Amino acid sequence: MFEKIQILKDDITKQKVDAVVNAANISLLGGGGVDGAIHRAAGPKLLEACRKLNGCPTGEAKITGGYNLPAKWIIHTVGPIWKGGSEREDFYLAQCYRKCLSLAENYHLKSLAFPAISTGVYRFPIERATRIALTETKTFLEKHYSIDKVLFVCFSKEVYDAYFDILKQMDKN
Repeated sequence: MFEKIQILKDDITKQKVDAVVNAANISLLGGGGVDGAIHRAAGPKLLEACRKLNGCPTGEAKITGGYNLPAKWIIHTVGPIWKGGSEREDFYLAQCYRKCLSLAENYHLKSLAFPAISTGVYRFPIERATRIALTETKTFLEKHYSIDKVLFVCFSKEVYDAYFDILKQMDKN
């Protein structure tokens, strides 16, 4: 199953996949980090499309076109803000990955690229978030065969190293 998972240190807006996942805020109207980068790269039609979606609750996912991105689609998901772990943050983060993967399957997408959801300004601990991301993806891919490739696109070396190390540990088990 791990042969379908790749880890890259790169820019998510440059990925040639069917869909990129946007770590959005509940308004879906752009922001900082990955969200801002995706909105800037996709162009003004993305904002127009997102306005029609009327936001998105934490743990859910919605889809728009990719506009000026190499990806045909953008799956927007809202990860939890880290509050110490007592506000069901793990559940909501896991649900983000499940909802994105299910949406990709429903749209017959073969490849998608995830950022490290909630680990930036939302302060989710990187190793904990990485384990959730990889576990949910592996579990999904074991039960569903429609997706051929899942990229985890890391902006920093620290995030890349966390993904690489945890994937290597999981692959041994």
